[in-house]
Amino acid sequence: MICLFTHDMRKVKTIQKRSLADEVADQIQTQIEKGKMKRGEKLPIEPELMQMFGVGRSTIREAVKMLVNRGLLDVQQGRGTFVANTLGPAVPWEQRLEQAKIKDFREVRNILESSIVMLAAERRTDEDLKTMRLMLDERKAAAEENRLDDCLEADARFHLAVASATHNELISTLYKTLAASWPRFFGPLYDDTSRMRDSQQKHEDLYEAIENGNKEETRTAMDVLLHAVWTE
Repeated sequence: MICLFTHDMRKVKTIQKRSLADEVADQIQTQIEKGKMKRGEKLPIEPELMQMFGVGRSTIREAVKMLVNRGLLDVQQGRGTFVANTLGPAVPWEQRLEQAKIKDFREVRNILESSIVMLAAERRTDEDLKTMRLMLDERKAAAEENRLDDCLEADARFHLAVASATHNELISTLYKTLAASWPRFFGPLYDDTSRMRDSQQKHEDLYEAIENGNKEETRTAMDVLLHAVWTE
């Protein structure tokens, strides 16, 4: 899902892009929902799934990851992948976000971000820092020129770069899904880039803490930034 920020943030255009992995995941989910695959049943091994759906290994792995995120599959180390032994139909994470209250979204983001930045400070590479720096510079330029859409986009990409710096694929995937819902929650908060300009230094402080590899300073900087987002 790609979210495009418009000048009227109350009307956010969304373009749905479906991949082969989406199609495979949906087909497997349909089999589960129709009872053709029972709770606790083990999935066929990757080569069999590749043959069944006529796709490559990477597509199967991405589809499985999607279904794990939806709560429909359970990967058990050394044993294989099983249909989750849950009661009732699982609600996709994206759907939960669409229905979430802003208070719940805020709490989830606060908890997630605090852990993410500490991992990023520990694991970031020079390449990660270059990406963050680029996004911060784009954010600053857009804020100073009052280009709200571009500023919000650069802001989102900066935080995505921080999540990517954890080098934890599950965290990155989860954060991408969370970031896709930002227009709904943040759109009403901004009429122009004035607040974005005011928070630029707080983002710079966060970047510096990550660059220095100081986990505690990084968490403090993130807490200050999150407080500013919701109160200024």
